[in-house]
Amino acid sequence: MTGGVPWCHSHMTTPDTKKSAAAALIHAFVTTGDDLADRADLARFLRGQRLVTEGAIPITLADFDEAVTLRDGLRAQLRLAAGESADAEAVARAQRVLDGLRVTVRLAPSEAALSPLAPAVVDEVRRGMARVAGAWAAVLATGEWREIEPV
Repeated sequence: MTGGVPWCHSHMTTPDTKKSAAAALIHAFVTTGDDLADRADLARFLRGQRLVTEGAIPITLADFDEAVTLRDGLRAQLRLAAGESADAEAVARAQRVLDGLRVTVRLAPSEAALSPLAPAVVDEVRRGMARVAGAWAAVLATGEWREIEPV
């Protein structure tokens, strides 16, 4: 190769500040605030983010509680990472939610996939939450989670 170092071009370009789809999903989820006040709000979020199929989604109170617990824990983790004070117990509760979500690794994820992790459950709400978990795994793997603004 003549005329320079092969990696120079990529380091000389303007940094792209656009979030990945996974980071955008995590940001949207942790910033729901009062927009995630009941089961109907959760259904709207899941549909709006294309985490579930269209149609009726039966969401139990337990599903809703898990979603709020996960959101609050992710938010707390982002705050802790930013050097802010946050509820460590919220992080522990969210970890228990993540521990209960089943995901699998896709050998060949589609271009549109948020992560190589995919839901391994049939329940629509849990599939949606498993997709959030996959997005969190993706932003952890890339380090992009450090750039998501805590709420």
